[in-house]
Amino acid sequence: MFRAVKSPYLVPTRSRFSASKAPTKPTRKVTTKESKERLEEMKEELYDLQRKFYANDTFSLLLVFQAMDAAGKDSTIRHVFSGINPAGFQVFSFKKPSNEEVDHDFLWRTTKALPERGRIGIFNRSYYEEVLVVKVHPEFLNRQRLPFRSDKGTFWKSRYESILNHEEHLAKNGTIILKFWLNVSKEEQRQRFISRIEEPHKNWKFSEGDLEERKLWRKYMTAYGEMIRATSTRWAPWYSIPADNKPYMRATVAETVVKTLKSLKLSYPKITKERRQELLAFKDQLENE
Repeated sequence: MFRAVKSPYLVPTRSRFSASKAPTKPTRKVTTKESKERLEEMKEELYDLQRKFYANDTFSLLLVFQAMDAAGKDSTIRHVFSGINPAGFQVFSFKKPSNEEVDHDFLWRTTKALPERGRIGIFNRSYYEEVLVVKVHPEFLNRQRLPFRSDKGTFWKSRYESILNHEEHLAKNGTIILKFWLNVSKEEQRQRFISRIEEPHKNWKFSEGDLEERKLWRKYMTAYGEMIRATSTRWAPWYSIPADNKPYMRATVAETVVKTLKSLKLSYPKITKERRQELLAFKDQLENE
């Protein structure tokens, strides 16, 4: 199976990761210009790698993005993947589950959206909401009408196990999984909320509910820490990406994706000598029309 590429932001398996202590700013001094240039370099490489990935038609790539509000998930997806072929790319955003979705197990709605071979799929939020927002708001479980409800500790452990089994199954069948936690600080989130109110073209982004969730910051950090520690594996790793500096965050995500695709050592499919002769014959026909 695939193994995670090295990164200063990779969360190792069985680590003592603490969400509240994870860096929200770059771990080295970097200018905005440097980050933007690095992003452009990564996008050029990604363009070629995605074409090979699509033509090879062997693996699929699933990128999971989780974050607190205003961390920059949407803009990161938009900036990093703006130059690739849309035919081999798909994005799904998961918000409050519908009535149909809660009538199924919690992995059902995301499983339907998994990328097929040769394609890059992005989950903007994901099944991890079921061990994040639902953990912070356990009353949401009432709507799910679960038939088996054990004690609190056992229940969440069971959900982690379901996720681990799900991801291992996908990995064994050719899905490369990268999970990004875009780690924004509480102060930076405050500034971005103010910006959403002050700038008219951003007003639509602001919701009063965001302020209510902000009051639960500590509970969310606890939930993120427990989730990442429990579910970062060699075949489905978590990367805790500093999100206070958006250009740096985007470049770092792009670099991680590029390194991952490079590690697969993919090339365009090769044809047989017989097929080559057939193609040359077709070329002759076209040239002699």
